[in-house]
Amino acid sequence: MSNLFEPLPSSDTLSESNRVGDRNLSVQSQRVALVIQYLGTQFHGWQRQLHQRTVQEEIERAIASMLDRPVTLHGAGRTDAGVHAAAQVAHFEAPSHIPAYRWTDILNSRLPPDIVIRAAAAVDSSWHARFSASWRRYRYTIFTEARPNLFVRPFVWHYYQPLNEYLMQEALTPLIGRHHLAAFHRAGSKRPHSWVEIQAAECVRRGSFIQIEIQASGFLYGMVRLLVGLLIEVGTGDRSPASFTDIWQQQRRDLVRYAAPPQGLCLLRVGYPEFPFPRTIWYDSQPQFLLPPCMEPICS
Repeated sequence: MSNLFEPLPSSDTLSESNRVGDRNLSVQSQRVALVIQYLGTQFHGWQRQLHQRTVQEEIERAIASMLDRPVTLHGAGRTDAGVHAAAQVAHFEAPSHIPAYRWTDILNSRLPPDIVIRAAAAVDSSWHARFSASWRRYRYTIFTEARPNLFVRPFVWHYYQPLNEYLMQEALTPLIGRHHLAAFHRAGSKRPHSWVEIQAAECVRRGSFIQIEIQASGFLYGMVRLLVGLLIEVGTGDRSPASFTDIWQQQRRDLVRYAAPPQGLCLLRVGYPEFPFPRTIWYDSQPQFLLPPCMEPICS
């Protein structure tokens, strides 16, 4: 087995390897899966876009700088501009003479500081980051203190009106199951339908933070932010849980007026029947915010 400190192949060696004909390429290549974290603040989303900075393009550029040829990176899901990821998953084809696990260090040495590769591993050629996934889970974090906090600002929606997390959970519970959620489907999506199978929908308070977590087999374009934007109305008491349910059951997209801001949203994790990474790498790698509610100072 190769050890961690083996020298990497030179670019000349890789360039020579890349000139091998298509007939031999399949023998010499392997599929590599990545677990990826990124801060979405300075990105125009995951998916490659013309004249925009995206996560996919940054990682593809880093891989190409090593292989001296273009590479396509396939992601498990597409996050919008400003949305973070704690454990996005993607795969690409790489030469088999580079041990798959080495891509963690290779890419981290070439990527900007707002992207980190948590782990890399070889997977079967039939495994696909998107199509092999059983579910995706998003977390939306709301900060409820009256005063802003600079150290959490990039990762939360600062909403300082009182919110009732119990009413919000009551509104979420009927979402579990397979439903037509056109009310939470932004315009511009190429998806031909709005059916979604929601596997979990939870709202919990942790001190000054409210966390909303939604797990589904797949998500509609803009779905979580639209859902949270409407759910806030339940938390403030301006809308009942029953009214929230009526809106999505009757597909009243016209009554869903606001999307929650992107910085509070994080792609928390992606689930697979077979996954080559240990749970500690991907399961819950967004740190929890646990500031207590405002208290009187201990000393005057």
